[in-house]
Amino acid sequence: MRHRYSALTALLALILLAACQPAAPRNTGSLSVLATTSIVADVVRQVGGESIEVTTLLPLGADPHSFQPAPRDMALVADASVIFANGAGLEEFLEPLIDNAGATARVIEVSGGIVLLDAAAEGAESGDGYSGDPHTWVDPNNVLVWVENIRAALTSLEPERADEFQRNADRYAAELRALDTWVRQQVESIPPENRILVTDHLVYGYFAERYGFTQVGALIPGFSTISSPSAQELAKIENDIRAYKVKAIFIGESVTPALGQRVAEDTGVQLVKLYHASLSEPDGDAPTYLDMIRYNVSAITTALK
Repeated sequence: MRHRYSALTALLALILLAACQPAAPRNTGSLSVLATTSIVADVVRQVGGESIEVTTLLPLGADPHSFQPAPRDMALVADASVIFANGAGLEEFLEPLIDNAGATARVIEVSGGIVLLDAAAEGAESGDGYSGDPHTWVDPNNVLVWVENIRAALTSLEPERADEFQRNADRYAAELRALDTWVRQQVESIPPENRILVTDHLVYGYFAERYGFTQVGALIPGFSTISSPSAQELAKIENDIRAYKVKAIFIGESVTPALGQRVAEDTGVQLVKLYHASLSEPDGDAPTYLDMIRYNVSAITTALK
């Protein structure tokens, strides 16, 4: 009996010891990558498919213009082997974050090769430091460039999966082209004189150029949300809203609406929510990039008809 008890005690000790050991990492065979925003992450997933695991740096609803990295973010960057970013100067936080983390990750700017809209031509008067408009994703045709950049980067990292990445890229590119056709059809329902955009900051330049809108101005006359308009700039946009008979002010999901509410009350114009810089929760209005564009275009069309 004593021997049986000793054996049972030893067996229990081994079970407890095993339970206390950290679990061995599960090797899924997938390439782990880091993406800066939820929008970039979604497009990377579409191209990478089941062969990659994507971690997103910015939480949903975060504004990349004002994002302040936390210690957790430094660890994510330090462990990353590749980072996919919008680029075009959007993620100003990224380079210092990489330097502070001592990271050696390769950074892929998915907007590489897109001709940026000029800051002066877009009316970016606030001196926010941007030489070109970084909001390339508001036009699905620009995201076609993203897709090719992502495909090429993933293929260079895992050439044995080149065919898979190419198939995924081709499928998603076809969906983007179909989305572009749908956007054009929706815009046709808006009278040309009503195709005027006023937003919280200058975010819809590429969309306006592609689909025949005029971006007459923004509450914050620049490409970033972190500055504040002067009294003179605020008076100008309110005058422009009245002069152009603007029907709506479009504000993003990450922007405090107080300024928009003030201008809306002064001018008698409605505020309409769009998704500028982040996707929604999975059960929200814009869980994917394709859903985001559909939601935004539907909201714009409804407001401006």
